[in-house]
Amino acid sequence: MILVTGGLGFIGSHIALSLLARGQEIVIVDNLANSTLQTLERLEYISGMYIPFVKVDVRNTPALNKVFEQYSIHTVIHTASFKSLEESVLKPLEYYNDNVSSIMSLLRAMQRMGVRELINISSLAVYGQSNPSVVEETEFNYRYPNPYIRSQQMVEDIIADTYKVDHEWKIINLRLSNIVGAFEHGVLGEYVTQLPKNIVPLALQVAAMQRDCIELQNQAQTEDGTVKRSFLHVLDACDAVLIALNWLKTQTSCLEAFNIAHHQLTSIQNLIDEVARVTQTEIQVQPAVYQNQELAQLGANIDKAKKILNWVPKRSLSQMIEDEWRFYRNTLTGN
Repeated sequence: MILVTGGLGFIGSHIALSLLARGQEIVIVDNLANSTLQTLERLEYISGMYIPFVKVDVRNTPALNKVFEQYSIHTVIHTASFKSLEESVLKPLEYYNDNVSSIMSLLRAMQRMGVRELINISSLAVYGQSNPSVVEETEFNYRYPNPYIRSQQMVEDIIADTYKVDHEWKIINLRLSNIVGAFEHGVLGEYVTQLPKNIVPLALQVAAMQRDCIELQNQAQTEDGTVKRSFLHVLDACDAVLIALNWLKTQTSCLEAFNIAHHQLTSIQNLIDEVARVTQTEIQVQPAVYQNQELAQLGANIDKAKKILNWVPKRSLSQMIEDEWRFYRNTLTGN
């Protein structure tokens, strides 16, 4: 059985459904801080299966121990973390507490129960560098002043230190780029709050006339002043997780990292233009009142994932937007 932490979140729920579609048994834990039980209902409706779920905060080690005692877990996919660079500047203690405490608690629980297979969902931001083509060997910039990035660096360092003293572990850090999209046919997607933390849901709210405009940071050292990002379809990310899971089974001991990203960088302005084209609406923007420090370019070299995992992204930016827009419209009509 595979434990998916944060399994009702955007990435976690799609990973969970992908695993179920391939006949894997799973158990989900989530504290519902950034998710909803409606996602669990949707997962069970789509899969036609009962899905074991425990409402628990991963930081609560005794409660997490009980989950491991109750279920025959052999592998963990860890997606439970706070992920907004902008929000982390405003709530640094929450980000350090959530992200760092979660991995420490999880590793302790796994160690106690002899579970040694882990896929940790990390981020390209972990490098702390403005670079369109970082490689896995690129050293982290520990001086970059962002709590989310620092927390992710700490998480990977804690994992590495754990592996150094116990080579029975089999661990993969998947460093994902910005995730967009939804499951096929709009049956599952990102749960959008009234105040989304990501740019695409914000733009979709404007397209649906639920928001007047988007505040846009426009002072980056790029052609149009907006930052450039690698956007990846959530199903391409799920494919990478499934392939990594199969590869992990063939190893006797490992600690590996893979960049999982789209080879093409897109500026936020171009992304908004694509949202406008797909939704056939005008997306109004205005300069942000507060200009935060941002990484101007965030991309990656994915040659290692191509060579070892035989993974490449298959879905285009337009498909990402179309799929997310389809799901969002379904939620507005109660479907």
